[in-house]
Amino acid sequence: MRLRCLVVSHASSFRRTPLVVCATLGLALGLAHGSRAQAENAFSLTSASFRAGGTVNSPQVFDQDDCKGGNRSPQLTWRDAPPGTRSFAITLFDPDAPGRGWWHWAVAGIPASVASLPENASASGFLRRLGAVEARNDFDIDGYGGPCPPPGKPHRYVITVYALNTADLRLAQGRPALMFDHEIGTAALGSARMVVNYGR
Repeated sequence: MRLRCLVVSHASSFRRTPLVVCATLGLALGLAHGSRAQAENAFSLTSASFRAGGTVNSPQVFDQDDCKGGNRSPQLTWRDAPPGTRSFAITLFDPDAPGRGWWHWAVAGIPASVASLPENASASGFLRRLGAVEARNDFDIDGYGGPCPPPGKPHRYVITVYALNTADLRLAQGRPALMFDHEIGTAALGSARMVVNYGR
């Protein structure tokens, strides 16, 4: 470990005297390395269905009216959740929809031992088998409802996985997504998110 010192001028009320300022270079490098290590181990989200900044594919698009997709919830994988995580929750929200935005999906009660969901976990019953509960989305459907914006400029879709400090948010299947969002926010230790796009 090396000690690096600088001599700087220090003015006092009596005279100008040199002041020696020293810093341990090894410690500074160690702190920088620690910051990089923390960044490398940050709570993160990946998906085989979505690519960050990319366009939503047909299997994840809603299937109603003018939208003809598969309405399959996306495959998701997350890693490096914060210490103390007791469960996970997921939301999918469109902030570009008119008004307050549009809730496409909210699910809570995913056990802390789970680190990924297969594609179509919502409709297939996979989430129910885990003991998770899903909100009623803004299509007035329980579970996942894929992107289906009005024709025009593409919308952004924010998918977020939350690490929670409790395994019981006291939420029931079919409660409004906005209620899920509020309760999730009160218990979140951290989150990882991805933004994708879709337009017609």
